[in-house]
Amino acid sequence: MNREQDEMNRRGIGMTSQRTRERLIQRLYEEGLSNAQVLEVIRRTPRHMFVDEAFSHRAYEDTSLPIGHNQTISQPYMVARMSELLLEAGPLDKVLEIGTGSGYQTAVLAQLVERVFSVERIQGLQDRAKERLVELNLRNVVFRWGDGWEGWSALAPYNGIIVTAAASEVPQALLDQLALGGRLVIPVGTGDVQQLMLIIRDEQGYSRHILDAVRFVPLLNGPLA
Repeated sequence: MNREQDEMNRRGIGMTSQRTRERLIQRLYEEGLSNAQVLEVIRRTPRHMFVDEAFSHRAYEDTSLPIGHNQTISQPYMVARMSELLLEAGPLDKVLEIGTGSGYQTAVLAQLVERVFSVERIQGLQDRAKERLVELNLRNVVFRWGDGWEGWSALAPYNGIIVTAAASEVPQALLDQLALGGRLVIPVGTGDVQQLMLIIRDEQGYSRHILDAVRFVPLLNGPLA
């Protein structure tokens, strides 16, 4: 494959038409997402690079898709929704992501905030995600293979924390690593009973806001090679 063909594939030319992406953005807008910066990043990020080839024809559907290891790539709506929630109070310098997964949410965040620190327990998934972000020339992400329940205390505090798997309860370690004024977006619950929560740290402690009913894979303990 020559350089021109490789560049075309990265941009999604031949894989999906610009019209297909525009339809996705229009659907997200109609569903209430309105942050222009987030929508533009979703529009230009080649989601087909983050799914298995067998599912590439569905890459721009607003749906989650399997990525192996019993994990999924989140639906674009949820990626946009959680990103909007993080950015509601203004630009962010330092964001911790729990659950690198395919790297799609990571890639979106990397174009919205100054620095992303991403923790993933499944080493194989994170290795592939690293390769994809290098291909996209996104260099402001630092990765760690480890237990998401523990966060990444060595580099705390964080202005924003985003969790892409459902915790049975809010991990205390993540609350502790949130900066004053910082925002934590996390799905909480088990089975079919999960709720998206926004937690903001202030001088009095933490304010908790229950938002949408959601469905994520569970946040599990311990790293896995």
